[in-house]
Amino acid sequence: MKTFITALCLLFCANEAFSMIDASAVERERTLRRDSILSLITGAAMPADSLLITDFGAKGDGVKDCKRAFDRAMRAAGKRGGAKIIVPEGVYLVKGPIHFVSNVCLDLKKGATVKFAPEPKYYLPVVETSWEGTFMRNYSPFIYGYGLHDVSIVGEGTIDGNASTTFATWKQKQKQGQARSREMNHNGTPVADRVFGEGWWLRPQLVQFYNCKNVTLQGVFITNAPFWCVHLLKSENIVCRGLRYDAKLVNNDGIDPECSRNILIEDIEFNNGDDNVAIKSGRDNDGWAAAAPSENIVIRNCRFKGLHAVVIGSEMSAGVRNVFVEDCTFGGYCKRGIYIKTNPDRGGFVNGLYVKNCEFDEVEDLFYTTSMYAGEGLDNDKFTRVGDIYVDGLRCRKVRSAGLVLQGTEAEPIRNVMFRNVEIGEVRNAVSFDNTVGVELIDCHIGGRAGVPSQAK
Repeated sequence: MKTFITALCLLFCANEAFSMIDASAVERERTLRRDSILSLITGAAMPADSLLITDFGAKGDGVKDCKRAFDRAMRAAGKRGGAKIIVPEGVYLVKGPIHFVSNVCLDLKKGATVKFAPEPKYYLPVVETSWEGTFMRNYSPFIYGYGLHDVSIVGEGTIDGNASTTFATWKQKQKQGQARSREMNHNGTPVADRVFGEGWWLRPQLVQFYNCKNVTLQGVFITNAPFWCVHLLKSENIVCRGLRYDAKLVNNDGIDPECSRNILIEDIEFNNGDDNVAIKSGRDNDGWAAAAPSENIVIRNCRFKGLHAVVIGSEMSAGVRNVFVEDCTFGGYCKRGIYIKTNPDRGGFVNGLYVKNCEFDEVEDLFYTTSMYAGEGLDNDKFTRVGDIYVDGLRCRKVRSAGLVLQGTEAEPIRNVMFRNVEIGEVRNAVSFDNTVGVELIDCHIGGRAGVPSQAK
């Protein structure tokens, strides 16, 4: 009997040691890792010289086409080795994309609006880009930079995609082009042969920096995007600070880092028709071939409003790691707070998500992780490794559906998850965990706090 009791105690202690997560150690690790990442992020170096866009023929009357003026200013800045292009108060109609060069800052002064023409013909010829995680040649993003360094957009002015009458109507027409792009992805078709553009109805992004280093986006107001608002593709050392949105057209994601690293997103006022921040790393074969995870992303002091606040996936085949969401709150309704979505088509991994001190008012689901997104890939075996998720301080007044959801698979359970200090006032389905290993809830009150127990009378 003594031997049995000793063995039972040893087994209990071993299981306890295996299952218990040291919350204080997690907090130390989170702080050290976050601060180490922040030390690497500087954004763009600002050029000393300045150019005035009106000196290149631009007129802020909302009528004259200023496309050539922006092209001339970019060329002049390039010849100088860089410059700040100042756009004063006024409405500047631009019939076509603005293509950046290195060492340029576009400074939109208060009262200045860069308003793009809505006609698709102006955004040809096609350029190298990506669409829903598949690399291709497609319509140019309205503001575009490829292979550059030290580029920035700053100021109190507005970027208006003006896309409501054209691009915003295309989603119902995109199925054939979407299917063709995914087939080319899965077949390994060379990117040079993946030519889309006219007739394929795949919408361009409003702002895209592709394969760029040292990027700053600060202060400007963004509205009426043709597709995603800000797409950071295979780029690094990026600061997005103080941006403001009223972008409610179709698929108007706020910020989409994809295969990018060392990113600070802070003090953003989101108001989007889709995801606020959607972290991606390529779809299926293209993601695996890129082998470029999105990593080292700090999101802090933001106000969320739109579809989902922070999303990882579903195009995330190269993996996502080291994401920090801290001290954020809500500016309005969000369908979901934190949302991780993948399926057996994707592969890759999600590793190292830290959520600290975030608050929502009313949502449908508060924290939702699924490895079975959209029911796709159920016959495949490209399971995603999801784990090392730590939530400390997550509050919500009302959850209309599910509070905390973890949906792993038998082949790849979701591993090592800690929920600490989670406070949910009202909720219909508090907790739903499937195929998980090592999940802990510490000091959580879901559906309200229990009070003093009643006494028998």
